[in-house]
Amino acid sequence: MKIKTQKLVFIFLLSSIPFLIFSQDGGDERTGQAGASELLINPWSQSSGMASANTASCRGLESSFLNVAGLTGINGTELMFSHASWFADISVNAFGFGQKVGDTGSMSLAIMSLDFGDIERTTNDNPDGGIGTFSPQFMNIALSYAKKFTYNMSAGLTVKMISESAAELSANGVALDAGVHYETGRRGEAKFGITLKNIGPRMQFNGDGDDVTVNGLNGYDMTMEIRSSSFELPSLLQIGGSYDFYLMNDSFRFTCSETFVSNSFSKDQFLTGLEMSWKEMVSLRGGYTYESGIFDDYDSGRTSAFTGFSAGFSIELPISDDTNFGLDYSYRPANPFQAVHSFGARVIL
Repeated sequence: MKIKTQKLVFIFLLSSIPFLIFSQDGGDERTGQAGASELLINPWSQSSGMASANTASCRGLESSFLNVAGLTGINGTELMFSHASWFADISVNAFGFGQKVGDTGSMSLAIMSLDFGDIERTTNDNPDGGIGTFSPQFMNIALSYAKKFTYNMSAGLTVKMISESAAELSANGVALDAGVHYETGRRGEAKFGITLKNIGPRMQFNGDGDDVTVNGLNGYDMTMEIRSSSFELPSLLQIGGSYDFYLMNDSFRFTCSETFVSNSFSKDQFLTGLEMSWKEMVSLRGGYTYESGIFDDYDSGRTSAFTGFSAGFSIELPISDDTNFGLDYSYRPANPFQAVHSFGARVIL
């Protein structure tokens, strides 16, 4: 079993090398050429407070977004809900359900949706609107499974269904995530994680919304279809490590996390996260996302609305012998948009 596990890790790392080289060579130059950017939004309050740097240390249901191999940290049943106030009055809502399967497996179902509200309809003849509204609907559904192969190593796979619709146009697609998690040490304090995300075929919008009616000859109207171009998914590779320090008779845990993100269609990033936890009941977090130009002003070089910093906290209390309830919060400042506030709740059975 140990030899098979080592082979699995080696094959995964070997298959990631061409992806990493390709991403570094063309990611920045291809910025803006991918679609389905909602796949890059971290909807969960815990990990977003650490700038999503805990690719290696994330365990439980939130791993379905960061590194699916971490799902093996689910020991029973886990329910989670999160709400974030995104830019331009957009709301991001997420719900997840995780369940331990057998002695070494775990699976989860996670749903994330974006609420854009009602948008005024406009046309060439009615540029000021007054002809009704429409409400875009973006939704991702992720079904994940992870298995612990040895005490130290686990791996997992996620299948994501992508749905986007707006004003009689829609696009649907599918994507895959794969991740590996490895830990070592007396208490598993040293951790390593690697994950490939958003690997899938191109998507394209179709529907009646791309039809245009023009005046033809002899008073006859003609309807033409303006076909939209297909687009690729924002695929990426994440490699991360973390280390846990235990202080004061193990009452305090201090975790340092670092993750490198190699994006195919945007700048590469270095994510740094810190977490301090008291008896796993009260946790404080902070993080920073570094990419080229992050220290510049938005109008002179910075290409991200986020300014890099993030912070958050969690409170988790036992409500019975085998049930815990937790509340999570994260804060991500942005400019020129408003800061993003995320709120979450967890039930662990």
